[in-house]
Amino acid sequence: MSTCSLEHPNGQEAESLPAKRLCKGECAQDGSVEGGGGKASRAVEVSIVIPVHNASCWLDECLQGIVDQDYTGSMELSVYDDASTDGSRAIVEGWRERLERRGVSMVISGHDSAQPRGVGHAKNQAVSQSSGKYLCFQDADDVMMPQRIHLQYEACLFNSTSVYTSHGPTVIMPTWFCSRHWFQRVGTFDEGGKGVPEDLLWFYQSVGQGGGVVRVDQCLLVYRYHQQAATHSVLEETIWNLRVAFLQERVINQWESFTIWNAGKQGRKLYRCLSSSNQKKVRAFCDVDENKIKKGFYTYEESKERPKPQIPVLHYRDASPPYIICVKLDMTGGVFEENLKSLHLEEGVDYYHFN
Repeated sequence: MSTCSLEHPNGQEAESLPAKRLCKGECAQDGSVEGGGGKASRAVEVSIVIPVHNASCWLDECLQGIVDQDYTGSMELSVYDDASTDGSRAIVEGWRERLERRGVSMVISGHDSAQPRGVGHAKNQAVSQSSGKYLCFQDADDVMMPQRIHLQYEACLFNSTSVYTSHGPTVIMPTWFCSRHWFQRVGTFDEGGKGVPEDLLWFYQSVGQGGGVVRVDQCLLVYRYHQQAATHSVLEETIWNLRVAFLQERVINQWESFTIWNAGKQGRKLYRCLSSSNQKKVRAFCDVDENKIKKGFYTYEESKERPKPQIPVLHYRDASPPYIICVKLDMTGGVFEENLKSLHLEEGVDYYHFN
């Protein structure tokens, strides 16, 4: 989903299109459902939350993935159309009958202003108009596997933490599945618009409030990476700076000293981006590169201090925990992982990954 300014070009907000619900039976004004047995409260276990902006070429596959779910509980599809100009909303509307046959109720709304209001706004609106006890986040250009919802729903029943993800990158937004209660506790997504990583900010807020993550160790989502994806509007440096700030707040600020594992480009970049007080806590870099170790130290040339700080570079066996590890996993044929394992350290106490 692409993002743009949150403001209407004339400084006024366009009229939002009202939400349309699709129910089994007739929907009363209060959202309850009238069926053969009279009026009953509208209870939904899982709401699938999809923000949409110009996703016409992806939507059929995305929605077929919902129809194909093997979850047997009640489901709802909540779609918010963020000023699409390619007929996206009409495509979603065209799936009403198939979704109804599957037993999936639907609520759709959106706006038709000249500019989209952004991913954060669209997600917030889709959540707000939904009613499920649990929220299953999905991007319009991705496809969920048939077992996704039932496996993540079961994970919710057997774990007390709050965000559940499928196998793979653990914080990618379209793999999230959480309770509505937890979403409301953490708060809504940032609506800053283009260039704002609203998903990462929400994740950090969740962690800051004690939220945990449980991973379902199966591939439950096909993540589509393409040039129109909203992720391209977020600068790499923006993500880096947010990650460094979070690392300092949650970990490094509580340490008296530590070692950076990686005397190469990424380790040195992390050092340069730390606050001056945290730079002084770095007792050493460690590595396996004999050339770096032989040199003996890293000089922080950009420093205004005189003399310039020089940080020792040690072999990892000669260094001391705790460590911030700036080495990518699964990139050395298991050599790095074996080196780390040989030290008998505890993750979250003796080291944290920053890779």
